[in-house]
Amino acid sequence: MFNCPPKMKILLSSLAALLVACVTAVSAHAQQLGGDAKAGGTKIAMCTGCHGISGYQASFPEVYRVPKISGQSLGYIRAALAAYQSGARKHPAMRGVVDNLSEQDIADIAAFYEASGKGAPAGLPAKMPAKGSPAEALIKKAACASCHGENLSQPVDPSYPRIAGQYADYLFVALKSYKSEGFSTWGRANPVMGAVAKQFSNAELKELAEYVGALPGELQTPGHSGFK
Repeated sequence: MFNCPPKMKILLSSLAALLVACVTAVSAHAQQLGGDAKAGGTKIAMCTGCHGISGYQASFPEVYRVPKISGQSLGYIRAALAAYQSGARKHPAMRGVVDNLSEQDIADIAAFYEASGKGAPAGLPAKMPAKGSPAEALIKKAACASCHGENLSQPVDPSYPRIAGQYADYLFVALKSYKSEGFSTWGRANPVMGAVAKQFSNAELKELAEYVGALPGELQTPGHSGFK
């Protein structure tokens, strides 16, 4: 079993408290701007080419399946898009998509994807992770449930993502991105996730991602009339 050192626990707790405070301040403003799911459905043309095709693969910075986003909360999708817009998340394609979006556009798109996952059956993995897997120790060391909630599908804050059942290769790339520093086109600035990811080797992050991806979750790829 892996045990998180006391100093690391204190650091993660402090960083988590700081991040929650910042998120709360941003959310207070953002929540004043309601999202319209119907309007959002008219604004997703740039999204469906990747996120509207089940298993569609991106090729930057490596080949991986783009994430399932239907069923994520409005708060998380809005926070993620805002992070790409501000540069806290670096990705040329996503930056190109969000650069011309207004706050209202982001709210509407986020509302659309939240609504598109409601009532959909939970996704079941082809193979459930084995009990007692070494990856369970990695999950505990990373304290994933402290933010992503029970079964990693009930986040404690609406700006945090559901991660259970997400594509494992996407999770692996996302986790590695929190370890990336000094790159102009790749990486994510998040003190909590950065501290978590840097505890692990890439091999451990891959094992952790595969375990999380094999859990049953609520995330979906929304159907779209243009892609059958």
